[in-house]
Amino acid sequence: MSVLKRLARSERVRSAAGSLLAGYLRLVWRTGRFRLDPPNIYDYADANLPVIFAMWHGQHFLSPFVRRPEYRAAVLISRSADGEMNAIAAEKLGIRTIRGSGDHKGQFARKGGVSAYFEMVDALADGETVALTADVPKIARRAGLGIVMLAKQSGRPILPIAVATERRIDLKSWDKASVNLPFSRGAAVAGPPIWVPADADAAAMEGYRQEVEAALNAATERAYAIAEGRVEPALWPAEVIATLEARKAAAEAARSRGGADEATPQDAANG
Repeated sequence: MSVLKRLARSERVRSAAGSLLAGYLRLVWRTGRFRLDPPNIYDYADANLPVIFAMWHGQHFLSPFVRRPEYRAAVLISRSADGEMNAIAAEKLGIRTIRGSGDHKGQFARKGGVSAYFEMVDALADGETVALTADVPKIARRAGLGIVMLAKQSGRPILPIAVATERRIDLKSWDKASVNLPFSRGAAVAGPPIWVPADADAAAMEGYRQEVEAALNAATERAYAIAEGRVEPALWPAEVIATLEARKAAAEAARSRGGADEATPQDAANG
């Protein structure tokens, strides 16, 4: 085994790396000039807690700072070596971690995916907000059905979010990751919450999956545009709010009629 591999497996090295990452992210956030879009996003977040924070992989590094300090929150992080460092950083930033893989081409029964899924369901039922990357691993900007299944079973809305900075290093990685740099203008953008009814069938689930994907792409594009000074933050139009309230009421009515299905993560693969 090479020296680098032995170092990577060292608990002390991983702990130090996680602490350094948390400290660096704090520096980026505290020295940045971040704007919220919409400016009153916390009014909607507070009214719908707990929520499911949806992010794109590689664009998620500053997401811990989007939540308010009073929000109880947990984040899904893989059991990989990189995930271990990210988990340490998340916990240093005050966010509980749930360890396990997400949706991988519809297959959840891998690397603790099933147990992690039900831990997220339980966390939401207990009033804890859950954050996770929505994309299928190794396929950039392609939302999986896992997050839609989680919303359906838990009855909690998906909140698409994106955080971007003007000063950054864009990597040539599979997830198009960006390393945010300190002393930069930035933006934290949220799209309208997406409610998934408890009675959504396979066709409807695919429709919601596409909606999550489109919403995350739109939030990401807007976050970069605001960070770079090309557009200004704005309130959601009245028609968007009306649609949001109607969909929330319809989802809650569907749940009260029959309750959530006794679904399993594998159902998303079959749908």
